[in-house]
Amino acid sequence: MTRVWKWNRPVTVREVLEDLQQERSIAYTTVMTVLDNLHQKGWVRREAEGRAYRYEAVSTRAAYAAALMNDAWSQSDNPAAALVAFFGMMSEEQRQALRDAVRIVQGPETQEAPQASQEENPGAAGETAGR
Repeated sequence: MTRVWKWNRPVTVREVLEDLQQERSIAYTTVMTVLDNLHQKGWVRREAEGRAYRYEAVSTRAAYAAALMNDAWSQSDNPAAALVAFFGMMSEEQRQALRDAVRIVQGPETQEAPQASQEENPGAAGETAGR
């Protein structure tokens, strides 16, 4: 998938093979099998071009990563514990990215509501904390 995203256009098995062979020895059939598996899983689409196929990513790298995380999380018998363990493994930069993502998903309505209530009654937060 990394090579397909990198090129950002439909690619042939031969193109991916030649790109990979700059780093390591790999067989044509291996690349063909991997791309076929990705097609079977729905991560790439392909169009026939002569005797070959051109493969193109169906979704972005971010959507692919999200689907992998969701799949792993949904297989847990205790999703909350899995999330706590996952968050514990994150760097501070990753935690900040998570906070930013939550703010984006929640939208401006939920971000403004707590601020407005604190501005209207600044002592409310202190009173609640003292109870």
